[in-house]
Amino acid sequence: MLQAIAKFIYFKLMGWSVEGTFPSHIEKCVIAVVPHTSLVDFFLGLLIRRVWNEEINYVGKKSLFKAPFGWFFRWMGGAPVDRSKNSDTVSATAEVFKRRKKFRLTLAPEGTRKKVTKWKSGFYYIAKAAEVPVLLIAFDFGKKQVKVSEPYFTTEDKEADFKEYEAFFKGVVGYVPEYSY
Repeated sequence: MLQAIAKFIYFKLMGWSVEGTFPSHIEKCVIAVVPHTSLVDFFLGLLIRRVWNEEINYVGKKSLFKAPFGWFFRWMGGAPVDRSKNSDTVSATAEVFKRRKKFRLTLAPEGTRKKVTKWKSGFYYIAKAAEVPVLLIAFDFGKKQVKVSEPYFTTEDKEADFKEYEAFFKGVVGYVPEYSY
């Protein structure tokens, strides 16, 4: 029932489309979503997750998962990670992949909702450490479309991998167009 409502909102009311197919058979991956220009992206992510009826996760600082709202963040697919200065966030996140049967981690490589010229590389190193593929998802407000890539496994050539990833997002317009990557 919730999926039908989400599809009605996404396709009929909003008039959006999907290019590509979410790989339901992949139980573990890092999902890089670009561009991240507004809080609206979070709500679009929740909606498309329901349209696909897929479990898609995120990580957050440990304090978010304490009472009184910790249950809510877990229910929404969150996993707590120690993000303090003395911790290795990449290794801690890779450990979450090892502990779970299914974990599809969503991250915004920009690391902020503001305009950036270079991505943060944490998503890449998490995928490498966890030995899972990277899935690219574009929220294109210009075309009113969510675009899904084929899964990519990291190689030993980070620069070449990033060129391929960035090419996927070429021309994609965020909710705040001037902040688009």
